[in-house]
Amino acid sequence: MPIEIDETLVADDDGRVQVGEADTIQISPDEARRVGLYHTFDDVNRIPAAAYEGTDVKRGLRNADGTGVVAGITNISQVIGYNVIDGVKVPAEGSLRLRGYELSDLLGTAGAERRFAFEELCYLLLMGDLPTQHALDEFIGVIDTQRELPDGFTASTLMNAASHNIMNVLAQSILKLYAYDDHAEERTAKHEIHTALSLLSRLPRIMVLSYYSKRARFNHESMIMHRFVEGQSTAETILSMLRPDRAFTPDEARMLDIMLCIHAEHGGGNNSTFATRVLTSADTDPYSAYAAAIGALKGYRHGGANHKVRAMQDEIKRQVSDWSDEGQVADYLRRIVAKEAYDRTGLVYGMGHAVYTLSDPRANILKGFAERLAKGTEFEAEFDLLRTIERIAPQVVAEGRGISKTLCANVDMYSGFVYSMMGIPEDLYTPLFACGRMAGWAAHRFEEIVSGKRIIRPAYNSLRAAPRIYQCIDERK
Repeated sequence: MPIEIDETLVADDDGRVQVGEADTIQISPDEARRVGLYHTFDDVNRIPAAAYEGTDVKRGLRNADGTGVVAGITNISQVIGYNVIDGVKVPAEGSLRLRGYELSDLLGTAGAERRFAFEELCYLLLMGDLPTQHALDEFIGVIDTQRELPDGFTASTLMNAASHNIMNVLAQSILKLYAYDDHAEERTAKHEIHTALSLLSRLPRIMVLSYYSKRARFNHESMIMHRFVEGQSTAETILSMLRPDRAFTPDEARMLDIMLCIHAEHGGGNNSTFATRVLTSADTDPYSAYAAAIGALKGYRHGGANHKVRAMQDEIKRQVSDWSDEGQVADYLRRIVAKEAYDRTGLVYGMGHAVYTLSDPRANILKGFAERLAKGTEFEAEFDLLRTIERIAPQVVAEGRGISKTLCANVDMYSGFVYSMMGIPEDLYTPLFACGRMAGWAAHRFEEIVSGKRIIRPAYNSLRAAPRIYQCIDERK
């Protein structure tokens, strides 16, 4: 029988649960029991901002100036976004070096003669040096032989357990592949490299199959299951399995190859890579570590941010009548910053980065290749719009917030646009990020195994200075 209550749960603009007065409503006994469980969620879990004052606590493992707390040393990559001169953070042009090489040098130049670079970059990250042609051919051959999935895996894991979110399927699939590995608990170099190469090879296939499984289950569409073509690069394999007619142009394959390279590695402190190191430091198996990394990458503050960026850009395209009118674009950005438009957070998504200040090298690289792909097509006007947003957003944000913080476009400003030019569905934006970043995760896991040698365990201060007096259950109110 329903019961009456005089309070109701209210979610404020920040999604926090509050209890406020409302008209009497009827709820079931089951719902009443749930109310008792979650109506104090916000109060119980809030740490007052004042509690951090006068302490040396590094919230988010960040220093007061926004720089990251140094938690380790690595040979894998170097993310440069600023210089520190006499203890002061000074903005600088961005640089991303992989094993000492500038990313831009590794990618080469645009053009029909450009060869695929992702597999070579993976070799560099995992093996430590650039390969000879023979070594690269051998490496690609190993990846090529690993694309097969275990018998029954597609039906049992990907088709019968379709999900609205492909990232969750990727994480679940990696954990299930543990059961097919007779040596899953080994920590030898042989097993670690074999597992990493196997996942590098299989994740793209799992991603595409999961996408079509989702569409079949929730949209009642046909299940497309193209077999991979031996000898194709990772980028070609993805497009070949994704397109119903399996057709793609060389420029499209090269552009996707660039996207995979750009996402392959970005230092040990980014959230998903640090998650890989944290789990690895606990001496867990590789499947658990990589699944955790995918869970971290899914988050909207990390790899999932590209969805926010794309949604904001779509909103601007709808609301601004003349994309070439810089004044109209600036006016709408001012509304966004003033929390009057889009999601009313005041954030211009695609602008700003935790490390980069004057420029994000990945965004610069991507913008150059994207311009070539968009030129002379129906996408050229949209590309020009994004360049306008990138150019004027820093001044709009500075004026709206009254601050002079250096702001540059990040890689997400252009990544969703590039995917849309290739007809890649938004469901696959972050999963494609994961397919590329798998190489970086593996490289950091290898380094943590060999050089970490201790479990990562930061400390938290307690707000409770004195113990609470225990009361028997019949004395509690």
